[in-house]
Amino acid sequence: MSDAVPTDPESETAVSESGSAPAEDSAADEARAGAVLQARVADCLARYGIPVRTEDEALGFEYDGTLCSLRAVTLVPGLDVLTFTGVLAWDRPLKPQLHKKVADRNAGLQFGTITVIARAKQLADIVLRYTFPAGGLDDEALTTMLLLVLSGAGQARKGLIP
Repeated sequence: MSDAVPTDPESETAVSESGSAPAEDSAADEARAGAVLQARVADCLARYGIPVRTEDEALGFEYDGTLCSLRAVTLVPGLDVLTFTGVLAWDRPLKPQLHKKVADRNAGLQFGTITVIARAKQLADIVLRYTFPAGGLDDEALTTMLLLVLSGAGQARKGLIP
């Protein structure tokens, strides 16, 4: 018996054992990998008393006043990353002092980048973003990375709000 993947003679497209095209299987595998990683993240955060909710295919929560979102994404098979977005402050007056404060915090930040997002009426939001490979980390290493990123967000937020 051959282990070859059967092909559809009409289209000459390879078909997997499940009957779907390989690209469909790959997309489903990527979605499953992301869901598993996000579930692990939720469990890791829950161990530290951080309540997490699922919103729009991402995890949402608050940490030390920062509004946070974490999402698992498979960039290519075998490379699963977590994308972190934390809103440190919002509706801040867009002044040179704000840019200086953000630059100072970026200089002291180990993980991620803080940006000023200008909006209408001379107001701005301050957001921390960080993406890191997480698929191969065990739960202890994953938790350590998460807590380092969250700690940095909490420290960066200080002084950005009155």
